[in-house]
Amino acid sequence: MTTIRHEAAVPLSAAGWRFDRALAEMFPEYSRSRLAAWIKAGAVTLDGAPVPPRHLLRGGEQVRLEAELEAEVELAPEDIALDVVHEDAHILVLNKPAGLVVHPGAGNAAGTLLNALLHHDPKLAELPRGGIVHRLDKDTSGLMVVARSLAAHTALVDMLSRHDVERQYEAVVMGLLVAGGTVDAPIGRHMGDRLRQAVRDEEDGKHAVTHYRLRERFRAHMLIQCNLETGRTHQIRVHMAHIGHPLVGDPLYGGGLRLPKGASPELVAALRGFRRQALHAERLAFAHPVSGEPMSFTAPRPADLDQLVRVLRTDAAQAEPDDWS
Repeated sequence: MTTIRHEAAVPLSAAGWRFDRALAEMFPEYSRSRLAAWIKAGAVTLDGAPVPPRHLLRGGEQVRLEAELEAEVELAPEDIALDVVHEDAHILVLNKPAGLVVHPGAGNAAGTLLNALLHHDPKLAELPRGGIVHRLDKDTSGLMVVARSLAAHTALVDMLSRHDVERQYEAVVMGLLVAGGTVDAPIGRHMGDRLRQAVRDEEDGKHAVTHYRLRERFRAHMLIQCNLETGRTHQIRVHMAHIGHPLVGDPLYGGGLRLPKGASPELVAALRGFRRQALHAERLAFAHPVSGEPMSFTAPRPADLDQLVRVLRTDAAQAEPDDWS
């Protein structure tokens, strides 16, 4: 465990504020819930004495904070290779491979990204969820940012809630779209299948917005770009299926194999052999949670998705005009 110690004077501008509100302003690197627990435990004193959260301040009092950062995550570290795109004292940016589960869960007690992160940096055990502030589905590849400090964790969670993190994806979908657009449809748990999400009405679902644009047209498929305005579970997969263009290979929302007229053996093999959703988180941009410096990262298309796009492109180039959808 790590012991933290802080001493500071309450700003005069905080006169009349509650003690817990002032602490949140004075120590923004710690969450309000964590500060509240420390107040309750007597780890925070005002002029040498513990006070309740509702205590009203006059300004100028001395605050002393001394507490132990206990482990938030109890999980075995595992030596799993990580593709680290960027690393500093406050954040890690990773390029996650398809097939790697982010968090342990039913059937995935080990071998996860979190196990790998705890091996890379044991101090991440002191952060909520080991510093993971957003996730990618197991079979989605691409970029994730992970907090390495409490200050970064608090800031990143706030940035994500305010939609201040730009997340851009690349996907291969079934069918041919005429133009780009926006899907604005609430998402919630599927009524009949606990593994799936679904578009729901506003009372049952959470606000979800996906913007998409066209990149490349094939005979019966398209390569598209998706930008998330919100970050709901399975959002791109659910939204694209909702408008009739599910992702290639998606086991939950794909709706089966679709082959263009006269598909070559190579294309048939490529589509049948692609057994994950064709989705890659290719770009991540945000202001550094501590320094405020603008940051932008890109991850190249993984080999399996790149091969699929190449086969689709070759098929389109070699097809006869009558074979186009």
